[in-house]
Order: sequence, then C-alpha cells, then structure tokens
Amino acid sequence: MNNNTTLQGRSLVFNAVLIALNLAGLAMVTIGFHANFEDSKWLFAGIGFGLLAISTAGLVVLKGRLFMAMVSRLLVGGLFIVSGLIKANDPLGFSYKLEEYFEDGALAFRIKEWFGAPGFSLEFLIDWALVLSVIICVAEIVLGVLVLIGGKIKLVSWLLVLMMLFFTFLTWHTANCDPDKKFVDRDTYAMSDPLAQIKIDEAKTNTEIKIVSKNTNEVVVEEMKLPQCVADCGCFGDAMKGSVGRSLTPKESLWKDIVLVYLSIWIFIAQRKIRPNTREENMYVVPVAMVIITFFSFVFGWYFPVVFGLIALLGALWILRAGGKLLGNYFGATVLVCVLGFALTSYVLMFEPVKDYRPYAVGSNLKQKMNDGKEGKYESGFMLKNLKTGKNEFFTQAQYTDTVRKIWEDKNYKYVSTDTKEIIPTKLPSITGQFNPVVQLSEVGKEEMGLDYVRRKMEGASIKGVLLYDKDNETDIEVAANEYNMNDYDTAYFTFKKEITMANPELAEISIREYVIEAPQLIIIFSKKLTDVNDKDKVNELKQIYHQAKKNKIPMVLICSSGRDEINKWRKKHKFDIPAFTNDETELKAIARSNPSLMVVKNGVVKGKYPSRSLPSYDWLKKHILN
Repeated sequence: MNNNTTLQGRSLVFNAVLIALNLAGLAMVTIGFHANFEDSKWLFAGIGFGLLAISTAGLVVLKGRLFMAMVSRLLVGGLFIVSGLIKANDPLGFSYKLEEYFEDGALAFRIKEWFGAPGFSLEFLIDWALVLSVIICVAEIVLGVLVLIGGKIKLVSWLLVLMMLFFTFLTWHTANCDPDKKFVDRDTYAMSDPLAQIKIDEAKTNTEIKIVSKNTNEVVVEEMKLPQCVADCGCFGDAMKGSVGRSLTPKESLWKDIVLVYLSIWIFIAQRKIRPNTREENMYVVPVAMVIITFFSFVFGWYFPVVFGLIALLGALWILRAGGKLLGNYFGATVLVCVLGFALTSYVLMFEPVKDYRPYAVGSNLKQKMNDGKEGKYESGFMLKNLKTGKNEFFTQAQYTDTVRKIWEDKNYKYVSTDTKEIIPTKLPSITGQFNPVVQLSEVGKEEMGLDYVRRKMEGASIKGVLLYDKDNETDIEVAANEYNMNDYDTAYFTFKKEITMANPELAEISIREYVIEAPQLIIIFSKKLTDVNDKDKVNELKQIYHQAKKNKIPMVLICSSGRDEINKWRKKHKFDIPAFTNDETELKAIARSNPSLMVVKNGVVKGKYPSRSLPSYDWLKKHILN
C-alpha cells in the first residue's frame, strides 16, 4: 500500500501534530466568535484561521488527509451516537420542537422571503413531527455507527454533509431570527370561515393587509406578520438544561454545527480513500470511539449511551461476520442498529424517558426549581456611532463622562441613543410561572372544596364593604371597607346605603402552586389532553388510588389543560369526583410525556412519577412512598 492510502501518510508524527494544530485552530476560531470573547474576537479568530490554514496545507503536503478523516470520523461518529440517543430518549419532546419550526411564521418565512413565495407553508408537516423525530433520532445513531466502522462511506459521507448543512441552516435561522422584522404571508380562507370576513373588513383600514383575490368560495389574503422565532434549537432536548444548567444559545448551537460541518467535509473529501475497517483497525477504533462517547455521556450525566454505543458497534461488527448472505453486510448492520434505535424510541414513547432531564424528574425539589433563577446584571450607557468605521460602539456612563478621554467632545463619534448592556444575563428559574394550576373562583365546586387549602382560600373570597349610590350615573357601586373613606366621596354625588359583604376583587382565582410545594403529601394526576383519557381500566385504576388516598386523608388532585365544562363532563362520565385545576398545556407537556401520568410529591420533592402504562397500586405507593 502506497503513501496515498496509508493512514500515517508521509509521517505519522508530523501528521498527528498537524491534526492537533488543526483542531486547536478550529477551537480558537469558535472561541473567537463566542460572545464572551467579543473584545478579543479577531485575536482568537486570526490565530485560529492561521493555524487552520497552515495545518491544512501541511496535511495536504504530508498526505495526512486520511488520518484527519479518521480523527473526524471518531469525533463525528461518537457525537452522532450520543446526540441521536439524547433525542431518542425523548422523541416526543423533540417532536414538540419540530412543531415549533413547522409553524407558519417560524422556518417557512425564510422561504417566503428568499423565493418570493408568500403562500409557502410547512404546517402540513406538524402532523408528521413525531414520525420525523423518530427517523432523525435513529438516522443519527445509524450514521454514527457506520462512519465509525467505515461502512458505505461514500453514501454516509454524503448523508453526513447534507444532514449537517440542514441542521446548520436551522441553527443559523434560529440565531439570526429578528422578532421585529415583518414578512409577507399569504393565506386562503373559506368564505364560510368567520376569519374571512374579519380579514376583508380589516383590509379596508389596515395597510398591512391586502385582499389578493376573492370569489364566492374563498378569499386570498396577504398580510404583514411578525416571525415566530424559536428561542432554543432543541439540539440536545432538555439534556443540556438538566446536566449543565442551561441550553446552548442559538449562536453556540450554530458554531457547534459549523464545527461538525467542517469535520464532515474532511470525511467527504477522503471518501474515495476510506475503506471499511479491518479487524486490526477496529481494535483501536472501537475503544477510542467508546472513550469519546464516554466523555459526552459524562457531560450529559447519563452513561446509557456508553452501553448502547458498545452494543451497537459490536453488534454491527458481529452481524457483518455472522449475518450470512442476507445480513452479513452493511445493510444488515444498518438493520440491526435501526432495530436497537426503534426499540429505545418505542419504549420511551410507551412509558417515559429513560433519563429524565426535566425539572419535574423524580428527586427534584420543586420549590428549589422555582427559585433557582438568577437576576441579570446590566449597565446603562450610550450607543455612539464611530464616524470613521461606521460602526456603533457602546460606552458606559463612566467611559462617556471620563474627563481624560472626553468622548462627548470627540467629533469622530455621533450620539445614537441611550442603551443598556447586558453584563450577566438573567437566568430564568427551572420552573417558571407557567406552572400555575388554578380554578376560577366562580367555578369552585364541591370537589375542590374538599381540599382544606381551597377552603382556607375561599374564606378570603368575601370581604366587608359598603354600598354607595352614584347620583350622576344612577347606579350602585361597591367599595371595600378598608378602602372606604367618607371624605373621598362627596355627599353631593354619592349616598351611603349600607354595609355589605362583597366579592374580594383581588381574588378572581385560586392557585395551588404553593400548595403543591408545601403539602406534606400530595398525589397528582397530570393530563395534557383530558378528552383523550378514556381508557376505563386506566381511569378505574386512578379512581381506586383516589378513593383509598381519600380514606387515608392524603389529598389527590387532577391538573389538566381543559376548561371547566370539559372537566365536569369528564368527571361525570367516569363518576370521578376528584378536585380539578387548569394549567397551560405547554407546561403539562414538559411535566410528563404520558397522558395521563401520576406524580407523588412530598414536601415539594417529587418522590414518584408513573406513566399511564405502569400505574402503581395504592398499596404499593403506601408501602414504598407514602407515609
């Protein structure tokens, strides 16, 4: 074998050094464009691009491209396996993120703008989001395994580059979406749709709405709309938040994908020289790949990918030798890895994620999660335009008023506006105000009144007040007693009638958010869509738990996204008189993927969480969790 096809090229040592310099240069460029290194941006980027140029040239001269491609295969393959498993661990959560991108004002508006196609839409893909989610998860794992063992590398290298270019486009879109820049959207409404007439009427006075065409059946409307910017690309689901405390920012996600595109290009360029791994090559490829997988697993605090990755790699290599004529090839290896991937996604779709990164995971202290946010630090100053460079520059008040530099007198700068610079970003709590199960005061029924907490709150529903007669408007008005001052109501205009008991204007609803984190013991049924909970056996299991818990004076509630009418119909249908509260559906999707699910909370700590397919009996709960 000549130097053109050997891994070491003309010099193993020198090529290894050049690869290290190349990766160091890549890291320097990435660091340079990070927001934290804005002041040294071009220093890092300049050094990084220089190292990339020198090392790339050296690798070409010393024929180290195959060596660089091997290193890229190890890094890309290892990360693809872990990334695919992170998504496969929660395909439903990933599908919710895809649905966000498929909304009309999210990703589609780029196509509308670039190609002048205001009627273009991706909303038809929303119904396929879960299917696409599973396919993408499994595809990442399969590509990761194949690129590591060198299987079908020409096809795999094409798929790697195309997939990474697509993901890079998504993250670029996310990082550069301007929520204030409007785009032209075109929608077609049936004339029977009430919105059709509303849009026709609005077009008469609103210049941002235009009727393109209209007939007896439909009306076509063009409208200026604001985009729906996706704040988090969802590249690693909730894993980053659950492991390191935050997700990648959109720009960090973009640069992560740019790095992967760069490494994938090295594999693509060398595709003609890459051969399937020999047995000797697999002796070091598999261990090194496992080290990389272990590293990423450590980052995410989940070591299941180590076990899965080892089984997938060894299984793929085994079937190549033992699969016979039909499966003893890379098709067979692909089928095996697909079976493993689909088995994992099927399991978590039927139950819950293997690793729960969400703030409602078993063991989570909900009170702490509600209060772990951090207030940001900001500094006021001035935005000035540098007339020499044409760029805007920010100056703090101290810098602007510095008597030595005297920026206010510098004719090279022009005042633009007062501004505020973010020094330390605000960190929202893990559980935000979106978790707020409530019942409207007017909708409190006997079921909710069965809770001591609700009864205590209801005591404040009525307060003392006075009834006054407003002579000008000829109406009665109610005023809270603690706010009533005779001197504020001139007898020429108001007449005192009597003291009354009135509704507390400050209490329109009762929230059990605090009750959830303070109750000594609480059993909660969560349902993101109550109308889909119709399995009589499952409902009966929940009813049995409820009735036995009630006998033992352990409170149990239902939290769902339905309105009171739907709740009452469901309770009547199933003869289930459980206290019910309403919460935003988005948060309920985050709490549990199963519909319904059961959670046991003790003093604000989640002690148990069970999907509908594996509901425990009350006796089991009493023995293992409840006091």
